[in-house]
Amino acid sequence: MKIEQKSWKDPVLVAAVAPLAIVMLVFFLIPLLMTVVLTFQTTQYYRLVWTWDLKIWTEIFSKPHYWTIIGRTVVMAVICVALCLLIAFPAAYALATRLKTYNTQIQILIVFAFLTDAVLKTFGWILVLDRNGVANWMLAHVGFPPDALNLLFTPAGTMIGMVYNLVVYPMFTIYLSLVRIDRDLLLAAYDAGASRLRTFFEITLPLSRPGLYSGAVLVFVLSLGAFLEPRVLGGGTSPLASELIRQSFETRVNWPLGAALTIVLITVGALTLALVGLLASKRTSVRGEQAA
Repeated sequence: MKIEQKSWKDPVLVAAVAPLAIVMLVFFLIPLLMTVVLTFQTTQYYRLVWTWDLKIWTEIFSKPHYWTIIGRTVVMAVICVALCLLIAFPAAYALATRLKTYNTQIQILIVFAFLTDAVLKTFGWILVLDRNGVANWMLAHVGFPPDALNLLFTPAGTMIGMVYNLVVYPMFTIYLSLVRIDRDLLLAAYDAGASRLRTFFEITLPLSRPGLYSGAVLVFVLSLGAFLEPRVLGGGTSPLASELIRQSFETRVNWPLGAALTIVLITVGALTLALVGLLASKRTSVRGEQAA
């Protein structure tokens, strides 16, 4: 079979790529460049002053308070990724293997979860986690003392809200990976004498990794920008980077500081993803060499 080589001189290829390139330029690259430029300015009397100096960056790198909050944000995001994958994979596996007859209904429910307002879902958890809420009411009826749970306005409450709002993303990506696995591969493994557990770890799990990786990346990126959950369920007791950025823009009216913190958060998130991707690729290459 002859493989046709494409060139950027081909007008059809350029026309196909141009819309996406324009969207990325207008809605990502230009705003990102403007944010970087804003970090080299200062404010005076709540007004932006075009000074072109490193005052903001010096402040960020000289005060550990900023890095403590950014580190806490990354740790919370990693924990959220782990919890979401632990919850999403069994649920997606059950949906893909045990409930195939309800395939269409399941997809509609997953899409509906995307469309549900996160504000309503987050504020709904207040009724559950409050000292006089549903959770303590149920525990009191089975013998626990009153106020057995005190999760509202704590980092644990923030994590519950983040996992609840974001777990649908890896569930959807893992589900798509699982339903695309060829059933004949599993039957062949069973015919070769493999147990269900071995078939799962040697066929199902490796073939579902694209869904796992894409879901983990989605959850991590969205967790870094989590704003509603730490403010509503966390009560601001352990603020994350999004709250710090909001205060810089709104309360302190220090746009250069907020822009610099935004760039730092984007950089830290990108470096974390790059490190995880590098480790995953090395692990895959090592396994390939061992198999060979």
